[in-house]
Amino acid sequence: MAGRDLRTLFSSNDRSISANEAFTNRQAQWQAVTTGLAEHLRRVNRAGFDVEDLESPRRNILVFHGVGGIGKSTLSRKVEASLVHSEHRPAQWDSPSLDQERVLPVRIDLARSAGMDFERVILTIRLALAALGRPMPAFDLALRRYWEHNHPGEPIEDYLRRGGLLSRFSAAAALPQQMQSALSDVAQALLLPGTVGGALGHGAGALVKALRERRQAVRALAGCGRLADLLQAEPDLDALSFYPHLLAWDLAQLPKDKTVLPVILLDTFEDTGDRTHRDFERLLQRIVWLMPNAFFVVTGRNRLQWAHRSLEGQLDWTGPDAWPGLVTGTTAQTTPQSGGRQVLIGDFSREDCEDYLARRVSRDGRPLIDDAVRRIIAERSHGLPLYLDLSVMRYLDLRRGGLQPRVADFDHDFPALIARTLSDLSSEERHVLRSVSLLSAFSIPLATEVAGMDHDAPALRLTERPFVRESASGTWPFHVHDLIRSAIRNADDASDDRWSDEDWQRAAQRAFRALEAQWRQDPRRDRTVLVGCLQQGLALARDFDLDLDWLADAAFQYVEDFIWEPLAPPAARDTEQGGLRTAANALVETLSAIARRQHEHRERTVSRLSAVLASRLLPEDLVELATYYLAKAQRDLGLTDDSRRGMQRVAEAGGRLALAAGRGLAHLSRLSGDFPAAMEAAGRLGWPGRHQRVLGDVWWVQGDMDRAAAAYLADRSEAEQHAVAGERAMVQAHLAFAVAFTDPLRADDELDLAERLLSPLSLRSTELTARIAALVRDAGFAADLPGRAAVLLAEIGVSGVSYAAAKLQLALCFHHAVLAAHNDLAAGIARLRELTQSGDYTYYVDIAHFMAGLPLPEQSARARWIDGEGRTRERWRNIVIRRRQLLDTAR
Repeated sequence: MAGRDLRTLFSSNDRSISANEAFTNRQAQWQAVTTGLAEHLRRVNRAGFDVEDLESPRRNILVFHGVGGIGKSTLSRKVEASLVHSEHRPAQWDSPSLDQERVLPVRIDLARSAGMDFERVILTIRLALAALGRPMPAFDLALRRYWEHNHPGEPIEDYLRRGGLLSRFSAAAALPQQMQSALSDVAQALLLPGTVGGALGHGAGALVKALRERRQAVRALAGCGRLADLLQAEPDLDALSFYPHLLAWDLAQLPKDKTVLPVILLDTFEDTGDRTHRDFERLLQRIVWLMPNAFFVVTGRNRLQWAHRSLEGQLDWTGPDAWPGLVTGTTAQTTPQSGGRQVLIGDFSREDCEDYLARRVSRDGRPLIDDAVRRIIAERSHGLPLYLDLSVMRYLDLRRGGLQPRVADFDHDFPALIARTLSDLSSEERHVLRSVSLLSAFSIPLATEVAGMDHDAPALRLTERPFVRESASGTWPFHVHDLIRSAIRNADDASDDRWSDEDWQRAAQRAFRALEAQWRQDPRRDRTVLVGCLQQGLALARDFDLDLDWLADAAFQYVEDFIWEPLAPPAARDTEQGGLRTAANALVETLSAIARRQHEHRERTVSRLSAVLASRLLPEDLVELATYYLAKAQRDLGLTDDSRRGMQRVAEAGGRLALAAGRGLAHLSRLSGDFPAAMEAAGRLGWPGRHQRVLGDVWWVQGDMDRAAAAYLADRSEAEQHAVAGERAMVQAHLAFAVAFTDPLRADDELDLAERLLSPLSLRSTELTARIAALVRDAGFAADLPGRAAVLLAEIGVSGVSYAAAKLQLALCFHHAVLAAHNDLAAGIARLRELTQSGDYTYYVDIAHFMAGLPLPEQSARARWIDGEGRTRERWRNIVIRRRQLLDTAR
């Protein structure tokens, strides 16, 4: 049933605009309703079901909860309409597998604005049942007594008419007659003196007294075991809340062909009170418990806590034994498919958002809002229907002002989102919410510390709200719904307890210090904690112009492990496009460039880090960081002179990266073929400079794979002792490469280990080394090796890691040498000469000649081999000969 959206309709003078109340999706929620109804019917139709059983667990309730503006009330109205008439059911909703003629839905809006009190709730349920055309004798008798006591002299029909309830229910006018009929039947059955009319004229009191004395004479009520107790109780509001038991009993007495299933939809449940004042909630819970043959669908912002034992004393029935369907697990985000009876109503999908906007306002059957604007609104909404609704109104406001709305007009946060979010929070919860909106994720202790509080209760309560999502993965389990968080951070806040700019600044400082404590005090030195603290701390420093402080130490720890998780926080909305304004901006860009170099061409890395250094925003110790990684990228691109100058600057500065720069200089010596210089440099590096890896890199080039493997194994052992996962994975790939030349079987195991160590990391150049090692292992054996090499060469070209191309070509030359494919080998050597013409790795050409037993050309640049050219030539030639012997054996 598509209704007219009157608010939108009255927002424009343009009568050609069609404004409809769009309804989108929610098939999963409808499925939960129909499944719950089917299960409920099976339960109440069992032979052992007893409506007067007050001890059995209750499973007659389904709860939909979610943030304000997610569409809960719309869902509640749509469920009611769909149960009343099948033609009102959305086309995408399946037909329920039950007799709709036997379903009697009644929706009750508990919103404060609806003026619904408990008395009206009871009357609404009874008025809905008036459509059956039958009195509910037990309930009607008790209600008549209650009415006369609490509304003396006021006919119930006058009250119903004045309250608008008569107009809502078509059969409501019959209620007074049905109540009168019930009293007449009782009076007649009791054979009271005088006429029945006369007895009724004395009110219900005389009947109640007579009924208590001779209840067995009224066969229609004789079986209602608790009727006499309720009639003897003081007829106050508390007694009224137990009368639903009588109504449930009356329904159970209906003939089989007249039975009906009441489906009572309680909407806006959050307005029944708060977590401290539960008086109204207690009365409503009694209805649900005392009417086990009715089915209740509750919609509200918060999960029902009835399954919590801690509420004992505040509510009558609590705990998981009483409400098994309301028990929540480790997360609050139960889905319809999970079998729980508390279902979080999720955000719209991107497609649903655009569909909603397309159908909400139209002209001549076509969407009024153009495609580009619909897309940006959908993207900014994060699936929240309230944001879509507010954006439609903004679109019409702009249009009414004579403007054609553009995409840029919807980079906007609505204050209404703040009002809806904060409306039912305590002042302490609002304070915690604003504080944690500074964080992308938080825990309860972190939230308490950021809020500057000395007790956790407000943070605990806040995490139960539907706009706080919980995830088992990640460093901290909770995060605020992205759109709500953005609105709280950026929209104009008109609330009475809104924060000033100074309040936000103080909260940012608290959050910054709290993150530092989380990182420094982490006993496990967990990398996920480091990355989480660094990412959130960078965003705070950037957004609030804080000193970098502990972020410098954290940045150096981040690069120590050679693990390159994405670090750049979301872009600030007020940051100049492409500009660096603060030291935090510069550090974000530095770390992002360092991490992204595994996925970007090295030229991009050089460009980004050069721009950071040119900005002069970084403090001196972090200038060292940017310079070092710039020099590494330059080396990968073959810019040896530039790389050497950068490494020397870092080494001479004597800072935290001095030994790493020493390693870089040793690598540069190796690139140029000065192996003794590289060996000498390695002796000064120690573990901090990864001396064993440097030695391994030198030894394999000499053709001495045993020494190379021993050095790599020593480095791997040191990496394990120091728990440096990135170094361990990196050197394992190098070990596999060295072993692949001489022992293909062992190389299988080493490559398997390298793959396992690399899989959780992001080490692009090391992954290339491992894949080249696989080619070396298969050299001579695999006919498809040149094709595999061509694919890998294309990937290397994308990365910009020039040395990997030369290393790959050397592996191909090994393959051709093993097969004695002279023409292919000559072509491979020519290609290798092209790749090394800059002067770096020119000794690869020499090694290719050594492999094939060929003399070196006259113009060859002689490398400084560790123990002479002759011994090196002999070792490489022997490696090829042994591979040929393996081939012969395999044949």
